[in-house]
Amino acid sequence: MLWIAAGVVACGFLIALEIAARRYGEPGPVTNQVQALALAPKPGPLYGGLVLMMVVLTWRQRFLAAGAAIGVDALLLPVRWAVDADLSGGHVFGTGALWVMLGFAVFAVTRRTGSERVLLLKGVGLGLLLVAARKTGDTWLLITSKARPTVLDQYVAMADHALGNPSWLAGRLVEATDPVSSHVLQLVYGQLAVAAVVVAFYQLRNVAAEGRFPSHHLVRTFLVIGLLGPGIYMLFPVVGPVFAYGPGASGTGGVEWAAVNLWPHTPLPITSPVPMTYDGITPRNCMPSLHTAWAVAIFIHTRRAPRILRYAGTFWLIATLAATLGFGYHYGVDLVAGVVFALTIEAALRSLERGRDRRGIQLVVYGTTIFTALLVAYRYLPMEMAGHPEASGPLLILAMTSVLYGYVRTTRQWEPAVAPTRQPEPQPEPAPEPEPA
Repeated sequence: MLWIAAGVVACGFLIALEIAARRYGEPGPVTNQVQALALAPKPGPLYGGLVLMMVVLTWRQRFLAAGAAIGVDALLLPVRWAVDADLSGGHVFGTGALWVMLGFAVFAVTRRTGSERVLLLKGVGLGLLLVAARKTGDTWLLITSKARPTVLDQYVAMADHALGNPSWLAGRLVEATDPVSSHVLQLVYGQLAVAAVVVAFYQLRNVAAEGRFPSHHLVRTFLVIGLLGPGIYMLFPVVGPVFAYGPGASGTGGVEWAAVNLWPHTPLPITSPVPMTYDGITPRNCMPSLHTAWAVAIFIHTRRAPRILRYAGTFWLIATLAATLGFGYHYGVDLVAGVVFALTIEAALRSLERGRDRRGIQLVVYGTTIFTALLVAYRYLPMEMAGHPEASGPLLILAMTSVLYGYVRTTRQWEPAVAPTRQPEPQPEPAPEPEPA
């Protein structure tokens, strides 16, 4: 019943987004998904969704599913060439993966029963959920750009003085080390979903053998972050320093909308902030930094993985933070809010896993309070933060660190205590029997 209720809510939400997108003259997530069944799909995690679905399959079925998906795309490729379809920017593969996932859904309904059917349908739902989340996110970003004509970048930029304007410093470092740094960071920033799928597949690798999903895994955290975060975009619309104070991501397009063209070479002067009008195209997706939140989630979920995944999780977190700042997509205070946001959501999910644990609830309340306080300070105290960075900067870091400390302390208390192995006490040797006379 829970899965059915979640499916009904998800379908209703997708339909609502489709209607909203149509009002702005753009296709919604449902239209884009249906078009991907035949037309060249837009870049997205279609094969990532297929990989997640494979956790419920045997190895033989996995090879068959992958081969069928690649085969379908290979057959459609010459057809798309013939009709002059757009094959640039990743518009090549993905239709085959979508067909295979839908095929397994039909197979589960028609050829499987009982727990096997439920498990296979859950796997298909997990894969399609990842795909739908991407389509939904794209539509929501479009809505933020249309529904929020004014942005609060000037407030966030003033608050960022408390941290020393780290985006300006990171932007100059990326320019000084270009093109190596920009290529590496762009790869990490753009392939965050791939890293998440790899970690999730490792966590769910035994689902087929055990016949059930674990109670908590990375996909749950990713989806909840992606569900709640965009709602805050509507409350706190921000486009980022490269748009509000620089040339825009393309190099020239944002100058006409920027307050001034200073990023990243000229330090930002301290001036009273006001809401500013921006274009109707650029997403208002800075506060909080969800790329940071997702990278933090990957880092957390790789702490108990093999060494190579632990190293990869650490690298992905550091490189994501560098990319968000170095490309001018986020302010430093966005990252602080993103870390608190991720830790609070992860604590909430793990607390629910333990049956609404009291310590977990206290941590969630505390994290929510700190996150709310950060947003209020960015909006209503930016001049005070800019004027007293020696006090406001350490307070921001202390607030973030306190949530991190609370998370580590609480989750360690949840871990089962391992009692030391008791060594057997030495037994006294039996006394020798007296020799007969």
